[in-house]
Amino acid sequence: MRSETPALGVVPASVVHLLRDAAAECPHAPAIFFEGTRLDYAQYAGLVGAVARRIGARAGAGDRVAILMRNSLDLAVATFAVHALRAQAVPLNPGYSERELALMLADATPCMVLFDDSITLDLPALCPHLDAGAFWCTGDGNGLAALLPEACALPDALPGHEDLATLQYTGGTTGRPKGVNILHRQIAWNIVQREAWLPTRRGAEVVLCTMPLFHVSAVSMSLHLCLHAHGELVIHRRFNAQAVLQAIAQHRVTLMSAAPTIFYDLLKQPLDRARLSSLRACFSGAAPLPRETLERFEQATGCAIHEGYGMSEAGPCLTFNPMHRERRAGSVGLPVPGCELQIVDLAEGTTPLPTGHAGQIRVRGPQVMAGYRNLPEQTAQALQGGWLYTGDVALIDEDGYVYIQGRQHDTINVAGFKVYPIEIEQVLLSCPEVGEAAAFAAPDARMGQVVHAWVTAAPGRTVDVERLQSLCAAQLAGYKVPRAIGVLERLPRTSVGKLARNTLAPVAAA
Repeated sequence: MRSETPALGVVPASVVHLLRDAAAECPHAPAIFFEGTRLDYAQYAGLVGAVARRIGARAGAGDRVAILMRNSLDLAVATFAVHALRAQAVPLNPGYSERELALMLADATPCMVLFDDSITLDLPALCPHLDAGAFWCTGDGNGLAALLPEACALPDALPGHEDLATLQYTGGTTGRPKGVNILHRQIAWNIVQREAWLPTRRGAEVVLCTMPLFHVSAVSMSLHLCLHAHGELVIHRRFNAQAVLQAIAQHRVTLMSAAPTIFYDLLKQPLDRARLSSLRACFSGAAPLPRETLERFEQATGCAIHEGYGMSEAGPCLTFNPMHRERRAGSVGLPVPGCELQIVDLAEGTTPLPTGHAGQIRVRGPQVMAGYRNLPEQTAQALQGGWLYTGDVALIDEDGYVYIQGRQHDTINVAGFKVYPIEIEQVLLSCPEVGEAAAFAAPDARMGQVVHAWVTAAPGRTVDVERLQSLCAAQLAGYKVPRAIGVLERLPRTSVGKLARNTLAPVAAA
């Protein structure tokens, strides 16, 4: 079943070079659309040049610029302008609390803060090292378009592979956030790695972005993917199911990347297959995609979903179900070309495991991070012997397809027996009454830990907890059967759609 890995394309010097080349090769092709404003590639690059010139007196090579914006044209332009100056973009979630932002801004020590008018926090108080001129409010998301009359060429000295591109904070919801130092080399290599499995059509793609562009997933699978294809990026400020369906029909969208929750929510809407006929592929990541959601969406729309896996520290794309090979439901696909992926023992992390055995994923390749900012111990722990240890548990089948089992620290230890949450969740999701499911560890005086689970009801259905208990008892070993199952209206999720498993309370305590 294994087949030859496709050759990788030419690795660009940086994403800014891609923008410069697109402006030269197709200056009048539509590049970006946001809330009624459309830019072609010449305007896009010219506006990036104008913003770079405006902030160039304060930001230069090696500096860090914080960007605190909702999805918008301004966010895309600001990101490229910072990159064009060889400075490091620090994208931050505008929904973070003052406490969370204070930790990140103190660690990043940016030379400037670019923000939109949704931000009501006292940013100067959070960045006492900056003077008033270091803060620029761009407006409502289209404000930078006013600088089009000042459009100018991009700077001559564009970034290279070893320049820092992005400081991406991860793990900000618990403990101290970690800033991932991402080089332009990593981004450039990952673009061609992703392209090998999910090839785009030059000048023929319209990409819909509803995921947050302060996160690496949307940047990779929407912003950069579209630029590499010389396509048009349609940005939505936030996800709205009806607006997504309308945009697909109106703009003839061909590609869309989304979290599983978005596909689930779209299935609650009446889906007109004819109006969605332009869609040729969808991409899913951030969390496991339930098989039922995948099958129902593909049946309703005729569009395939390609599920993948990745992380901020590695590209972010590590695996995908390829477009022109077999897609396997329940699998996140094959490692991208140029990336070596191994499953190793959970205890020491040094022994590669045989096919079909679950262990920790470790990877190495040109898309792996440079390290964590100001965290040498955590960097040394994550990067060992040239490998990035992901903390994710998975197994690989005989054909190389990867199946995620969960996070190593999410593993439930029932009296010494290891239980992976995804196994319980798959059984729960096999019941048509269940929409979403989350299994997790609950403390137990005798067993140490036992399995608990929360579920949501599928649209128009009612969950019978006793039936779920019987289903689990019939399909799982006794120690894996949830001790308690509860029903929630919605599972808690992070801003990028990942299950916030650590916030789930034991069912009996609800």
